Amino acid sequence: MDACPNCQSTTFTKAGIIKERQRYRCKKCNYFFTVGKLGKQIDHYYVNKALQLYLEGLTYREIERILGVSHVSVMNWVKKYGIKRPYSSQYHPTYKILSQQELREYFNVAGNIKGAGVLVTELGDKFMLIKWERFKE
Repeated sequence: MDACPNCQSTTFTKAGIIKERQRYRCKKCNYFFTVGKLGKQIDHYYVNKALQLYLEGLTYREIERILGVSHVSVMNWVKKYGIKRPYSSQYHPTYKILSQQELREYFNVAGNIKGAGVLVTELGDKFMLIKWERFKE
């Protein structure tokens, strides 16, 4: 703990224990506070992947199913980092999870990539292929 959450002063004293957590009193503003809970930290890799998938047009629940991270966490990250994606009702991307061999076979077929945008991103030991048609009516 570095500073009082009320006035940011670094001068405080111990002031007892509440619910098994140390309580402090700020000498400058007399504000009482406790040390914040650390909680469970999620690897930044998953935060970046979730935001990337969100920008590609996947829904919160789709991201939850793919990454195994709560859709509420994804919503909180979008809000925290101020991510805004352009809205378009003309398309919704489709995605596939492929192994390296399946990905190679997919790209060997010209019809799979003709007339469409394709994004490939690493997802653990597999790859995620996100595809959308350019001018879907």
